[in-house]
Amino acid sequence: MPETVSTRTEEDLLGQLEVPSHAYYGIQTLRAVQNFKLSGVPLAHFPNFVIALAMVKHAAADANHELGYLTTCKHQAITHACQRIMQGEFHDQFVVDMIQGGAGTSTNMNANEVIANVALEYLGCEKGDYKQVNPNNDVNMAQSTNDSYPTAIRLGLLLGHDKLLLSLENLIAAFRVKAQAFEHVLKMGRTQLQDAVPMTLGQEFQAFATTLEEDLCRLRTLVPELLCEVNLGGTAIGTGINADPSYQRLAVERLAAISGHPVKSAVDLIEATSDMGDFVLFSGMLKRTAVKLSKICNDLRLLSSGPRTGINEINLPARQPGSSIMPGKVNPVIPEAVNQVAFEIIGNDLTLTMAAEAGQLQLNVMEPIIAYKMFDSIRLLQRSMDMLRELCIDDITANENHCLHLVEHSIGLVTALNPYIGYQNSTRIAKKALESGRGILELVREEKLLEDDVLDDILKPQNMIAPRLVPVNS
Repeated sequence: MPETVSTRTEEDLLGQLEVPSHAYYGIQTLRAVQNFKLSGVPLAHFPNFVIALAMVKHAAADANHELGYLTTCKHQAITHACQRIMQGEFHDQFVVDMIQGGAGTSTNMNANEVIANVALEYLGCEKGDYKQVNPNNDVNMAQSTNDSYPTAIRLGLLLGHDKLLLSLENLIAAFRVKAQAFEHVLKMGRTQLQDAVPMTLGQEFQAFATTLEEDLCRLRTLVPELLCEVNLGGTAIGTGINADPSYQRLAVERLAAISGHPVKSAVDLIEATSDMGDFVLFSGMLKRTAVKLSKICNDLRLLSSGPRTGINEINLPARQPGSSIMPGKVNPVIPEAVNQVAFEIIGNDLTLTMAAEAGQLQLNVMEPIIAYKMFDSIRLLQRSMDMLRELCIDDITANENHCLHLVEHSIGLVTALNPYIGYQNSTRIAKKALESGRGILELVREEKLLEDDVLDDILKPQNMIAPRLVPVNS
């Protein structure tokens, strides 16, 4: 016989439900769990979000206590509960699906109920004894989902932002290390997948570092400006109804102190409650970085293609056998995985954009999907960058001799000779080389278009990979 689960009875607007006795969440959380069986991704999946929710509740309790609305006993119990959640405890009690109706009310109540029940336990009371500490009256005092929830989203993203920047910084540094290691490796550059002009493999990897550095600078400067402006204290629609006139200032000040982030009150709380534009911009920035990473990974896969019948200029570290039927095959699995992460982030951005547009009047009820996609994107991006660096970039090697062989036998080499022998001669030599299969240098020497010492000077690597003065009337 199945074991009987002990329960406690809780009551709300719609009636009574049996809540598992061990649960720190309550009846409103349970209803949400029963209603929203959608993504299978609970709030607990994103620890920074849970921590941010606890920080918001801690700040609110501090402000309400200072203003005399919350007793010292309740304040101590609530802040104790918040601190334990901030330290990583009770996260398994945040069970509501990230996708939910109600504009985030289920998330807010999940936090209120868990905090209330941890507080009750701290006071020596039974879970569900809400006469002592009430989720709505005490934990949610002077708050609405419409100000506490978006504030927690912003703060949760800020908590993850530093980790994101560190991962990006480390990846850029890894590309720079390879750029230096490969600075002497001459190779062919390509445009439209056709031979172009010589460059070094170091220049190619330095370009990877540079393009990501651009995004690092923007993420480092713009994101704090976007996310630090909060609507906490605006309550239902931004008017601050049911809150003390001093509450907003105190709550935001306490939130800044608790979180360590310079959060500040939005200039217009009504606008801040309804507008999702900051999230759209941030998501777009994450998408831009993801797109750049995907392009880089496309390049890595091309440059390592073969090994016998492709470009084969670099070797990616072998991470796993590549085929169940083709022995010896090793695939570029790490760049492929990053590509897929990028596609997911691009899709998340589209979903978020549509959700942001769907707001009506004083509230955007689509905030849950916005939160879900933002937290998903920032975590996927951070993890994919760490994976790419640790399992791929750090151990890439160059096929130096093969790179040089391709340069010496490339039709594109004729471009370096163009200023010396003229466009017509260059075109004719290139065509002849293509038709005959012979090398550019071989044909130039055969026709005595240039002296050997001049040709040798032109073909010095340092003279082909950067601007240089061409003799007049050469």
